[in-house]
Amino acid sequence: MENLGQFLPLIMIFAVAYFFMIRPQMKRQKDEKKFTSELKKGDRIITKSGLHGKIVELNDKDFSCVIETMAGRLKFDRSAISMEMSKKLNAPEEKK
Repeated sequence: MENLGQFLPLIMIFAVAYFFMIRPQMKRQKDEKKFTSELKKGDRIITKSGLHGKIVELNDKDFSCVIETMAGRLKFDRSAISMEMSKKLNAPEEKK
């Protein structure tokens, strides 16, 4: 019983680290994977580098997509698409 008292603070530190750092990161990765798998032609997106465009082609072999911008068509890896910014872009505008 005395040994458990010595390890209790260490166990608590790992529990706090799991619930505040590891678990949210795993949820974010799961949400981002779901977002990239649900992309379809015609979706308006923003890349993580800030490039705006519309998806014109999806390739499941190398998990890439072709994006049409004002400058032409560019091929990007789907992981380069910003989930947060694309959701804001496609969100309905609130009326004041």
